[in-house]
Amino acid sequence: MAHNPDLSHGPGGSDPDSDSGVGGGGGGGGRSVPSYRSSGRDKWWKIHLFRGMVKDVRRRAPYYWSDWRDAWDYRVVPATIYMYFANILPALAFSLDMFTKTNMHYGVNEVLLSSVLGAVVFAVLACQPLVIVGVTGPITVFNYTVYDIMAPTGTNYLAFMCWIGLWSLVFHWILAVTNSCNWLKYVTRFPCDIFGFYVAFIYLQKGIQVLEILGDASPFYLSIMIALLVFMVAYVCGELGESPLFWHPVRVFLKDYGTPLTVIFFTGFIHIGRMRSVELERLPTSAPFFPTSDRGWFIQFWDISVGDVFIAMPFAILLTILFYFDHNVSSLIAQGTEFPLRKPAGFHWDIFLLGLTTGVAGLLGLPFPNGLIPQAPFHTESLCVTKAEVDADESSESKGHHHTIRTTHVVEQRVSNLAQGLLTLGTMSGPLLVVLHLIPQAVLAGLFFIMGYQALAGNGITAKILFLCRDGALTPASHPLRRVRRRVAVWAFVAVELVGFGATFAITQTVAAVGFPVFILALIPIRALVLPRWFTAQELGALDAPTASPFTMESVGGSYGGSSEEEETLNATEDNNTDAVAGSDSDSPNTAAANSSRARRKSGEKTDRRSQEGLAEEGRGPGSGVEAGSLEIERAGISRRNHSNRSGKS
Repeated sequence: MAHNPDLSHGPGGSDPDSDSGVGGGGGGGGRSVPSYRSSGRDKWWKIHLFRGMVKDVRRRAPYYWSDWRDAWDYRVVPATIYMYFANILPALAFSLDMFTKTNMHYGVNEVLLSSVLGAVVFAVLACQPLVIVGVTGPITVFNYTVYDIMAPTGTNYLAFMCWIGLWSLVFHWILAVTNSCNWLKYVTRFPCDIFGFYVAFIYLQKGIQVLEILGDASPFYLSIMIALLVFMVAYVCGELGESPLFWHPVRVFLKDYGTPLTVIFFTGFIHIGRMRSVELERLPTSAPFFPTSDRGWFIQFWDISVGDVFIAMPFAILLTILFYFDHNVSSLIAQGTEFPLRKPAGFHWDIFLLGLTTGVAGLLGLPFPNGLIPQAPFHTESLCVTKAEVDADESSESKGHHHTIRTTHVVEQRVSNLAQGLLTLGTMSGPLLVVLHLIPQAVLAGLFFIMGYQALAGNGITAKILFLCRDGALTPASHPLRRVRRRVAVWAFVAVELVGFGATFAITQTVAAVGFPVFILALIPIRALVLPRWFTAQELGALDAPTASPFTMESVGGSYGGSSEEEETLNATEDNNTDAVAGSDSDSPNTAAANSSRARRKSGEKTDRRSQEGLAEEGRGPGSGVEAGSLEIERAGISRRNHSNRSGKS
């Protein structure tokens, strides 16, 4: 590959040239990806202010009008409806949690308006409009933990939260201006899986906490039954959607709309027979388009002491750390290797916009919005256009038809995100708020359970645990983790991940829960600096993988993890060996042959790498990238050994 001296290698490093982010499809769409190794890399302490933001905008600006024109596609309508329900149902569950734990400072209208704010700003102005922005589980923990700390002091809670938002706006903009998103190159599946595991257990815990406050006797037991039924029915719908049963449109319908239809059904289910005589707690709502508490939409941020203004600063730093990781990870996963995206990303500009929405949310007294997991990747997946292809090895005389579903492209546009945000705004109207008030809290508890299960089922830690529990004789030889020679390495890697999860989850159960973003951020240097001392390169190549495709990571100067860093080491060793051979025997007729062989081998490696990226796109989750990474390492190792043999013969 050709070297590009302008690729960034740190927060102050330079970004890829603006021309590298435009053109053909990436992430497997047939686009050639530039190398991220550079002999002329900038020193990490040299800061080129605004460079990342400017180049993000330059890369994405040529696509802005096509982002609106490309919305004229049949996939946009079902994606809009699907994301409306996928976004609003968790938002309602989080609103109930914050309503009870912040003394009614946040409610349904605040959470809905926060989602609208994020949707409109990011759909219209963001470099990557596919990312769904709203209220997340970690921010609910942050909000009520701050309330528990500040409420006993008599401080105006919403004014204090406003100052947290304003300080965080400043810190977000500092990150954007100084190109700090370049550090995202070090974010691999390791911290993402731990964070996702933590979020899954937060969902499960919230479901239990909702049921705990629903009283006793008949209401309590009926609430438990409804919550479990909601979970089981939604689970069955999801399993049927992934099964070979029924026609393809039926499976897609069950997968996309099974959960919202379950919520609607059980909202009316409680009125059947003797259940109508049981008084169940329902979702609390307020007047249409008005705050939950008796106040206006604009927060009087001056109604606070000067000391409290500066006390809000460390809280804002923690919030910025949380959003830096949470939002960017949701953006990375939404642009994963399994999606053949053709339009470039822009992390620096988007973190600047996130700071803007954080400050505005503080002024309006709203929960701070940021990127949603798993809604963001679900949005991209819902916009994928697929094609069924008959397997190449299928004989013409076979009575059955075996098809492979292949994603041809993604409808990359801004309308679906904007439309679901406007639908959410309409939900704040009187008639729809009346409907929302009919939802029993037990249904929301069941919704928390299904969200927690879905997050666990798609997590890399869960996949590794299931691999370790399987009978080795019945595990396919092609399984990615079978490439790890030391089985104890898999156990050790899972143990490290569980320790990271345990530390994060434990701190959120104490008054120090507001500091959990520090634990999450600390996972990144642990992966980059500590794990390579405990595991071999081949083991890390199979156990971990980059989060997004090289095309997506161009905005931050490349990626780290999987086989990328090992590939750089192997290529550097190979180059040195070849140079040594050429230098010692420059007149030998074997020199030209060695150089020619090396060129052919490198060309073959490029082709193989593109081939593996294409194979990785056919799967979803860390497994696909892991397998490609491990194959790349083995291929590079074979190449190095072959070259060493030839060098010895020369």
